[in-house]
Amino acid sequence: MVLERSELAENALQCLHDEAYDLPYNNQALNHQTMLFVEGREAESLNGSWNFCVDLLDTGLRQKWFALEKMDPIDRIEPYDYDPYMGEQVEVPSNWQMLKEKWYFFEGSAWYSRPLMIDKLSADERKFLRIGAAQYDCKIFLNGDFLGNHYGGSTPFCFELTGALREGENWLMLCVNNTRTTDRVPMRNTDWFNYGGLYREVALYTTPKTIIRDLYVALVADGTYSRIAVEVQVDGPARGDVEFSIPGLRLYASLTPNENGLAKAVLEASPELWSPDTPKLYDVVASIGDDEVRDRVGFRQIEQIGAELRLNGAPLFLRGISVHEDDFDTGKVTCENDIRRRFEHARELNCNFLRLAHYPHHELASKIADEMGFLLWEEIPVYWAIDFENPATYKDAQNQLIELIKRDRNRASVIIWSVGNENPDTDARLDFMRSLAQTAKAYDPTRLTSAACLINHAKKKIEDRLSDYIDVIGINEYYGWYEENFEDLVEIGINSAPDKPVVISETGADADISSTGPKAGLFSEAYQTHVYERQIETLRALDYVKGISPWILYDFRVERRQNMFQQGRNKKGLIAGDKQTKKEAFHKLAAFYAQKQQEQEACKNKNGK
Repeated sequence: MVLERSELAENALQCLHDEAYDLPYNNQALNHQTMLFVEGREAESLNGSWNFCVDLLDTGLRQKWFALEKMDPIDRIEPYDYDPYMGEQVEVPSNWQMLKEKWYFFEGSAWYSRPLMIDKLSADERKFLRIGAAQYDCKIFLNGDFLGNHYGGSTPFCFELTGALREGENWLMLCVNNTRTTDRVPMRNTDWFNYGGLYREVALYTTPKTIIRDLYVALVADGTYSRIAVEVQVDGPARGDVEFSIPGLRLYASLTPNENGLAKAVLEASPELWSPDTPKLYDVVASIGDDEVRDRVGFRQIEQIGAELRLNGAPLFLRGISVHEDDFDTGKVTCENDIRRRFEHARELNCNFLRLAHYPHHELASKIADEMGFLLWEEIPVYWAIDFENPATYKDAQNQLIELIKRDRNRASVIIWSVGNENPDTDARLDFMRSLAQTAKAYDPTRLTSAACLINHAKKKIEDRLSDYIDVIGINEYYGWYEENFEDLVEIGINSAPDKPVVISETGADADISSTGPKAGLFSEAYQTHVYERQIETLRALDYVKGISPWILYDFRVERRQNMFQQGRNKKGLIAGDKQTKKEAFHKLAAFYAQKQQEQEACKNKNGK
């Protein structure tokens, strides 16, 4: 007797042949609507050892592993193909590729399980599970019951466990799948490594019955710098007032939720403005009944005025660098020390700006940027040839965007939401990305929108219809590497005459500085330095360019790069993959940015801002 013939499988061997086995577990019920605002809340960490099993053939869903009863192996009458209650263990957070060589290129499903001990269930409490990120589809089961699944590999998601838990031992099982498909966001063909697993923190939150589900606080973007907008979403049976305060501004208010639990107000205040030079943050507190949340918020205004960027009314040039989440030892798993190292290297480059590519990075990044005074471009992985005609693909992309915005819209450092990168200009793509830009404005009208747009290299002109619907035009250009003639970049500006700010969102060249790397020509450090020298010389004279974020800070892992000098790594980093060894081009860019910084400060002093 095998599990395929057990009562769990129901209809004899049907589970072996049913290719619709995934449908009952693909409701995408975990989305931006189920998110819980967690800043200031006490978390019970679920990080640590979890039982683990890879499942290439999705046998677990076919055989319903999640419904297997816990029993001693000697008492079973059927052999289990997998035992969720014992066996191999891994640490969470982690990427399975970095744990064993045999899992390095594994793409498919993997099962995580662990017990949850609940000492007491109170009628006045609620329990929420929060997963910082799981790559890519995560299905949640508790005590044998399916609770819901989430799409998107880089944004947090929550599920309320209230009512599904029992006192004593509970078993939590997660099926995580990182298979690349043509309808996902991103799709199959990308230019970074496809890590899998529960790779950000997992936690359990206990709350009262009535809670603050969401909190949004921002400076009203009207140029007066004297009004603060507040939105509080209340969820639960009680409908009292929300008590809101910013003690540092001596600002206190009672907000009354409407019938949908939403409390909104615009409050008079004159905060010290946040900027890279003065990254001032204020403690913000909101409470209703016994529930209280807290955050640290900076107040600033970012604007697009014609072809100019302005921060708090002053002209702004973005001295930037692009970054990936990637580590030689831990993969996509990051931590506070790793993120702070990133920002310290950006500071050595004289940056005021980072492009967090090509997906939402860890939420600590924007918090640390708030504290240290860096501006951020954040984006979702609408990357290359997404299935723009598929409504399900749009639903996925829109949800990832809203989850990112809800997570980070209280962060002063974030000034740009990017809705895509290097996509073909078709009617379907225009509708898809224009709708995403409109969604970004609907959920956060205080920030700018952008995307890495297309250049018509034959006409030498920015020719992307999406540029009419975003605030900042991003351009990925690789003159000196993929394109040859630097003078074309000058002509592009002349021919395009953009009426919006342009940010060079990518530029650069590979350099293999290992002992076997070339000393001249392509992939040499000397050639990368030459490209940066020419880029700096060319971009210095282009008034329409209001920012630069070269590709990239560190060398990173990627499957598609397999020549003798790359060997599975993109080596366009200004720092090698050890995150220590600086290449010569690093110092060239740092010197250019130091000069741009001096010019910007002189301009500020001249204009009195």
